[in-house]
Amino acid sequence: MSPQGQPVRQSRPSVDAGSAAYPSAGEERRGARTRPEKWLADRPWPDVGRPVVVLPLGSTEQHGPHLPLDTDTVIATAVACGLAERITADGTDSVVAPPMAYGASGEHEQFAGTVSLGRDALEFLLIEYGRSICRWAERLVIVNGHGGNVDALDRAVRRLVSEGRDAVWTPCLIADDDTQADDGPAPPTSPATEPATPDVTVPRVLDAHAGRLETSLMLHLAPERVLLDRAEAGNLQPLSEILPALRRGGVAAVAANGVLGDPHGASAAEGARLLDSMIDTAWRRTVARRAVARRADSSQRTGSTEVTHVGG
Repeated sequence: MSPQGQPVRQSRPSVDAGSAAYPSAGEERRGARTRPEKWLADRPWPDVGRPVVVLPLGSTEQHGPHLPLDTDTVIATAVACGLAERITADGTDSVVAPPMAYGASGEHEQFAGTVSLGRDALEFLLIEYGRSICRWAERLVIVNGHGGNVDALDRAVRRLVSEGRDAVWTPCLIADDDTQADDGPAPPTSPATEPATPDVTVPRVLDAHAGRLETSLMLHLAPERVLLDRAEAGNLQPLSEILPALRRGGVAAVAANGVLGDPHGASAAEGARLLDSMIDTAWRRTVARRAVARRADSSQRTGSTEVTHVGG
């Protein structure tokens, strides 16, 4: 605490596989806990190679009175780090790109600090980004941390794929159960798991925005940036009931404090488990799904009668 009794907040947390802040060169020299070669920006161009590039896509928007504006970006970066480590451990070079910290956050613009690009601008940005990256990268994987980005992201990735580029996206999603792994990964654009509504990138039985789930994740990833003394419940109605009003007037029309859910009960231990689940799901929905598709394609080329169908 400061002498005035206000919480002291560090500017940036240290970084490792389970953390999400993107370190500056100065922080790297001071020994931040990360592997520099796993951050794209740390590689001189002769060392870039042809990696799988994992891009964290977040937002800069209000997250209630207790969480920082970059919460979505912090979470997306942590999932991206974990996914890139999995890809590398599986034998394919992978790097994490500098996070894209602005998205489509119009539903939060009544709150100070929110910066929104809008859907059209975000779509164009992601298309041009993907076209450039795919000139030298093996593949582009976008990890999305904000539900408002979904429409633009989905259209952009479909455009890139239609142009012959290898691109895919995955939400920061917690699997509802373990059966998904047996049945094969669901398509990343499935509306049943990623509706285009604010931050609904998690099971709807939990909370939609700045509630217990995001608070637990931030307590795990950057506890010094969480102001628990300010945490308070917001609108606790089911999202389906408030969605019409939310679409008309934004989040402020249904929650004066910007919270959809209740952060009470959040813990760092719960956040660690949630992050592991998100990384597992991202792995299944991108890398594992790609492997199944490749086996199916190989079977078709060799004339096999057994072909695995993958949705998407």
